[in-house]
Amino acid sequence: MAETLSVAEMLPNKFEPKRQFRWVFAIEGIDAFLMKSAARPQIQTGEVKMPFINHTRYVAGRTEFSTLGVTLYDPIAPSGAQQVMEWVRTHFESVSGRSGYADFYKRDCQIKMLDPIGTVVELWDVKGAFITDANFNDLNYDSENPTEISVTMRFDNCVLQY
Repeated sequence: MAETLSVAEMLPNKFEPKRQFRWVFAIEGIDAFLMKSAARPQIQTGEVKMPFINHTRYVAGRTEFSTLGVTLYDPIAPSGAQQVMEWVRTHFESVSGRSGYADFYKRDCQIKMLDPIGTVVELWDVKGAFITDANFNDLNYDSENPTEISVTMRFDNCVLQY
């Protein structure tokens, strides 16, 4: 006969979910408190098709990480726009037209998920990040909302430490 489990038997006694609002995104040169929202890493693995006679098999292909998007507040001081532009200038200097070396514009970042008392319970090391899109967004006389900056980053590798 089938057994029916009670809710108490299915859930662990010490269950505490990670919360979407307990995190810190650390990027060198950008104040962490400017972060409004951020994406966690997304991984995509391709597939390789291997036809043989009248059958097809598949194996895993290359794995790539998708871009990461973050949204920052842009206060008067410290200026979020200035901090983002300082990083952009290491990629491309708009006054002179010169590009930068990867060693200068690639930065390592960390995404830290926190528990209720502030202990890091999940740590992502993002390696070799650089800005692919910086959007300083619109202004509007009808809005009282704070200004924001949207940044998209491409990176080389990402490791979930714990």
